[in-house]
Amino acid sequence: MSRIILITGGARSGKSRLAERLTASYGAPLGYLATGEPRDLEMDQRIVRHQERRGPEWTTLEEPLLLTETLVAHDNLFSAVLVDCITLWLTNLLLGCDDPSRVLATVREFTDAAPRLNTPLILVTNEVGMGIVPENRLARTFRDLAGETNELLAATADEVHLVISGIPLKLKG
Repeated sequence: MSRIILITGGARSGKSRLAERLTASYGAPLGYLATGEPRDLEMDQRIVRHQERRGPEWTTLEEPLLLTETLVAHDNLFSAVLVDCITLWLTNLLLGCDDPSRVLATVREFTDAAPRLNTPLILVTNEVGMGIVPENRLARTFRDLAGETNELLAATADEVHLVISGIPLKLKG
């Protein structure tokens, strides 16, 4: 049975650095499942920064949509896998179907499958519900979907951390 650690927080709060440290504590070989896609120069630069922080003991798997299937296919190949990030995965799913109920069903499939894996999982997600109410329907739908997803993930996780200004606060586990 997999150990699941969820790390949440705001943008640029230090979530990924904490996740990388926790994942590295399991020892090589390490898996990094990237859900982001380089769609513009700024995203390209973000991806490069993340890659430069990791060493040769990390193997990167790039998968924007099929998170559960990819983790199942790579179970037992790594000491631990870092998934960065759930929020980008949700974005990809929502933009691909524009039906929040279908996206939430995919999230539930993930939360059902993840505990049955053998490989420990470290999941990075963004806390997007602490700001103002977005002005447009798609943004409000995404905010609500991210909140529901984070709630499901936190219930499934063995350990939950909130990172604020580079300081991790352990909330569960």
